[in-house]
Amino acid sequence: VKLMESGGGLAQPGGSLRLSCTGTGFTFTYYAMAWVRQAPGKELEWVSSIENNGRTYYADSVKGRFTISRDDAKKLVYLQMSSLETDDTAVYYCARDPGGYPTRGTDYEHRGQGIQVTVSS
Repeated sequence: VKLMESGGGLAQPGGSLRLSCTGTGFTFTYYAMAWVRQAPGKELEWVSSIENNGRTYYADSVKGRFTISRDDAKKLVYLQMSSLETDDTAVYYCARDPGGYPTRGTDYEHRGQGIQVTVSS
């Protein structure tokens, strides 16, 4: 199993970024996928998940601002982040759930290396 994130970087408050994650080494269509993040000095936080059937879930802190989606043909999961706030600054990780239904937790056996997102003016 290999997960690789891309698309992070610097954004201004109120701006947007889109994260992508490629999942290889497993049957991508079968599994739910998730994004978690870790801000400086804080614990890992669950952000969003998407079931293998496309149903989505969001943490209250990002609901209405972030959108998770997936492209099974390309083995990609995305996180579109809009109306970014300074509190969104964190390392974002893509993770694979153990099955088709999301755990919505922070303890994942398979997780990417992470990508930095910094929101600052």
